[in-house]
Amino acid sequence: MKNIIALTLIALLFSCKEENKAEKKQDPNIVFIFADDMTYTAINALGNTEIQTPNLDRLSNQGTTFTHTFNMGGWNGAICAASRAMINSGRSLWEVNQFRKNWVKNKELDKTWSKLMEAKGYDTYMTGKWHVDVHPTKIFNNVAHVRGGMPGDAWEHSKMVKKFKELKGTNINPSTIMPVGYNRPLSENDTTWNPADKKFGGFWEGGKHWSEIIKDDAFNFIDKAEKSDNPFFMYLAFNAPHDPRQAPQEFLDKYPLDKISLPKSWLPEYPYKDDMGCGPNLRDEALAPFPRTEYATKVHIKEYYAIITHLDEQIGKILDRLEATGKMDNTYIIFTADHGLSVGRHGLIGKQSQFDHSIRAPFMISGPTIPKDKKVKEDIYIQDAMATTLELAGIEKPEYVFFNSVLDLATGKQTKGNYDAIYNGYIDLQRMIRKDGYKLIVYPKIEKVLLYDLNNDPEEMHDLSEDDAYKTKVNDMFKDLIKLQKDMNDPLDISPIYNKIKTI
Repeated sequence: MKNIIALTLIALLFSCKEENKAEKKQDPNIVFIFADDMTYTAINALGNTEIQTPNLDRLSNQGTTFTHTFNMGGWNGAICAASRAMINSGRSLWEVNQFRKNWVKNKELDKTWSKLMEAKGYDTYMTGKWHVDVHPTKIFNNVAHVRGGMPGDAWEHSKMVKKFKELKGTNINPSTIMPVGYNRPLSENDTTWNPADKKFGGFWEGGKHWSEIIKDDAFNFIDKAEKSDNPFFMYLAFNAPHDPRQAPQEFLDKYPLDKISLPKSWLPEYPYKDDMGCGPNLRDEALAPFPRTEYATKVHIKEYYAIITHLDEQIGKILDRLEATGKMDNTYIIFTADHGLSVGRHGLIGKQSQFDHSIRAPFMISGPTIPKDKKVKEDIYIQDAMATTLELAGIEKPEYVFFNSVLDLATGKQTKGNYDAIYNGYIDLQRMIRKDGYKLIVYPKIEKVLLYDLNNDPEEMHDLSEDDAYKTKVNDMFKDLIKLQKDMNDPLDISPIYNKIKTI
């Protein structure tokens, strides 16, 4: 009898342990895949038939895509730094610009995205581009390769800009002092740069393309996660497709120049480039010659598409490896980017503008409760990814998190978006509000106001601000922008510009 009782107790204890194990496994795994400088039009499944992205297409088909996803801006030319600080803190643009000082002092690290996940019992993993003020080893359990803002020697451009200023007024051609990879191609005979040549370093530094290293790190993380009973949170941050846009030759060969079309909004030169801070002294804009040529623009687009297709291949391998674990029925995947990129639109190359090509990025989520092959048009922010994963993990969103979960929008429980308007600010040179199908842009230094009807002019080519029929719209949106600024603790006062235009 004693033996039977003992065996029964052992069986009950074992059963309880198994139940606890099963309970622990109910928290879903989350994989966050982050690209750098990837605009919303750079995916085949979303309408760009010139680019090849079979694995991102697959991810879109397997889940829900938010077609209007925006970044909130930046306090310097490195828009990615602000974007990443927001996504890892949950705070809005100007709030996190102040809050990040705590990270430098190792304060409030428990309020970061990864630490909130860890507190819920998640194993956390990070590899790739970081560009945030606290080192990832202080907030992630497992960290592999930590990359900076960009591959290559960005400091060379700073030296070049200084020299460029010294040469002003002389007869010396500034192009002669540009680092390799900038101000090119000058013509069809310009062979100074080859994106597939490893001698140029950049993404090839160390001998293996950085996107492939991220894939290898992800494999290692997955192997480690398979041996743990804890759910996992993986933060896989690719530097691609940031410049220098390098890829193996086989990917470049996929994009012959005669198959690449110029953007509808292509211009040789944007008329307000200097006043909005996007002239030759901005590193991103110095990549191509001024004025832009059709040939140079197509070369940059070719290299952009090639590195994205190479990135897509690595993402496909990560998806295959995750599926091989048998855990995909309890795993959610979010793919997005820190912001967009111009690559020739409006005569711009970089991401420091208020046009959709620069502030808008892809956003896809897939998982067991997410509808397949669904598109949601409601406006969201890129940084909503953090709040979304908190909800998936059963973590109550802290009060300091500005951004919102998109789960109810994805599943259809909610039809109206979480934001009445989308805001963006860049240093003290640009402000923007996007609301009710219109966009208002302000360039404060020259008191220039632009208005676009996004439904009828999605490429933002026809400014309506001087049209008498739209004066009331300009006035109303400007007022809404000023209110948004206050809500965002924006330090820039643009009300004097509003007071001038409303009396005209």
